[in-house]
Amino acid sequence: METFALKIVTPDGCIFDGRAQKLFCRTICGDVGILPRHSDYCTALGMGDAHICFEDGTVRHAACIGGMLSVLKGDVHLMATTWEWAEEIDKARAEASRERAEKLLAQKNLDARELELAQARLKRALVRTSVAK
Repeated sequence: METFALKIVTPDGCIFDGRAQKLFCRTICGDVGILPRHSDYCTALGMGDAHICFEDGTVRHAACIGGMLSVLKGDVHLMATTWEWAEEIDKARAEASRERAEKLLAQKNLDARELELAQARLKRALVRTSVAK
């Protein structure tokens, strides 16, 4: 099957640099699928499950939180703020983070900024726990 060049980087360095058959991830406008010969494209990433179908047919899932995705002349670059492969997510830590965010949101005295931060923490925790399962 046809493939494309894919490079995934985070502030911590290069996560993946190789070939893929398909890439699916969440953007700020919804889910997107990238296949070989995709038209040039650039978008901001949202929070959600990302998965890659590799040359050998294997599929890996990851929690992708924020960043940019670009396709230029057939090369795909995904610059993620956070990228965690599903098998590397500490499920207990992610679940504890979800519980802390829910407790924080249950408080009635949060100002608008605290509420927004708590909601973002909960969303990140939910993404990580759903990808880790």
